[in-house]
Amino acid sequence: MPDRESHEDPSQPQEPARSRDTSRESDAERRRRRARFLRELTEARELRDRVQPRRAKTARLRHAMRMRTFRW
Repeated sequence: MPDRESHEDPSQPQEPARSRDTSRESDAERRRRRARFLRELTEARELRDRVQPRRAKTARLRHAMRMRTFRW
């Protein structure tokens, strides 16, 4: 909106457009970080399930009930 101030600092130089190689590298790095995060998340869930079996069983039953009542 024209009546609101911009959050960008005009004294800061604008970043030049990234080259294609740099964007590919950053995409690959982002994918690597995402894969590592998902692996750690899965590991944390498995650990929680081992440490709290009653809660894990309840969560499994709740999920099964949700899936049974879900309509396609």
